[in-house]
Amino acid sequence: MTETQTEAGPGSLHLGLDLGVTNIKWAVLRRTGSDWSTVSTGQVPTHADEGSEAVVARMAATAREAMAAHGQVVSLGVGVPGLYDPEAGVTEFLVNMPGRWRGVPVVAPLRAMLGLPVALINDARAFGLAELRLGAARGMRSMIGMTLGTGVGGVIAIDGRVLQGHKGTAGELGHQSIDPDGPWCNCGTRGCVEAYCRADQIAHACGTETVEEAVAAAHAGDRQAIDGLAQTGRYLGIGIANAIILVNPERVVLGGGVAAAGPLLLDAIRDEVQRRVHVTAWEDIDIVPASLGTFAGAIGAGVHGAETAAVRA
Repeated sequence: MTETQTEAGPGSLHLGLDLGVTNIKWAVLRRTGSDWSTVSTGQVPTHADEGSEAVVARMAATAREAMAAHGQVVSLGVGVPGLYDPEAGVTEFLVNMPGRWRGVPVVAPLRAMLGLPVALINDARAFGLAELRLGAARGMRSMIGMTLGTGVGGVIAIDGRVLQGHKGTAGELGHQSIDPDGPWCNCGTRGCVEAYCRADQIAHACGTETVEEAVAAAHAGDRQAIDGLAQTGRYLGIGIANAIILVNPERVVLGGGVAAAGPLLLDAIRDEVQRRVHVTAWEDIDIVPASLGTFAGAIGAGVHGAETAAVRA
């Protein structure tokens, strides 16, 4: 289990897990009043090909190791890459996760194995909650966010709270249709933002194998990579403009590896937003990269677990 230590001190400890296709990331957080800090982070391989039951057991083992290393943890939050039933504590539709995940119990077995209150949250909403409490949107009352990776996740926060909606499904900005006759998306419909802006599509547009290679090639001056990122930015800008018109947030936060492209992506997004937003002051809305890196989902899951446990107490 790889681990990074970042901070020590007083306060209650809370654990977050972020279930990904490749890795299970974890974060131990400290809460002191309304202030949050990250104590430690790490990750282990998911081995999703071994099936959902084995993955849940691996999550429990990962949590147990983190708890043993850091002392009395009082809550657990788990971010999942898709849809879930928060009351039943089961997963329903994990779009890009291999294997059978419909109706798989997560909360009950983790609670039984670890002796902690457990709460589920969508991984993109977890990302947004982390950036809202500790990151690039800290101090904001309203924000929208997108996570750019294997898929495109979304999050909306209003009045300092991440919107969960029915069964935690509010904010799926990556699955808004921006072209009714566009390419098929993994969710089962056509023309979603994700169908144009998920990692494999970005790499294809840039003529590279991966997003990381695309960003590096664009920074090195490769014309196809530069144009591919600009095209991605345009599609993202359409989706973000739609969300701005609905929410009028103070800040837009973009996470994921492609956000490292910086102005090569952000300038195209801003141009498209300017072109499409006329009912509010678009120039007052900051569009910025996320600040918490790859562990934002685990951090946000930990915050959600703590806040949910406090409400239920």
